[in-house]
Amino acid sequence: QVQLVESGGGLVQPGGSLRLSCAASGFTFSSYAMRWYRQAPGKERELVATITRLGGNMNYADSVKGRFTISRDNAKNMVYLQMNGLTPEDTAVYYCNVYYGEWYWGQGTQVTVSS
Repeated sequence: QVQLVESGGGLVQPGGSLRLSCAASGFTFSSYAMRWYRQAPGKERELVATITRLGGNMNYADSVKGRFTISRDNAKNMVYLQMNGLTPEDTAVYYCNVYYGEWYWGQGTQVTVSS
C-alpha cells in the first residue's frame, strides 16, 4: 500500500531554514509527480510545490517562490522541501502528496516559525 512519511519539521526563528523530507513506498516512485502542500490553522490546504517524476520541472506557489526548493531522489524514494527565509506566515502542517489512482497524503509535519 502507498505510504508517505514526512519528517523534518520543527520550531525555527524567522529568517531560518528547514529541510523537510518525505519517504515514499508502495508505488513506483520515479513514475509519479510529487507535491508538497501545507495547511495553516483556520486556512484551506495550499499547494506549495510540485516536482515532475524525473525532477526536470518544478512549480511553486507565488508565496514561496525564491525561498523554497523542491527536489527528489528517485534512488531513495525521497522527496524534499528546502525552506529558506522562513516567516511566521509559513507556519503550517506540511504534507507530501501523490496521485496514484487516488490522492494519498502523509500524516504531515508541523513547521512553526516564531521568535
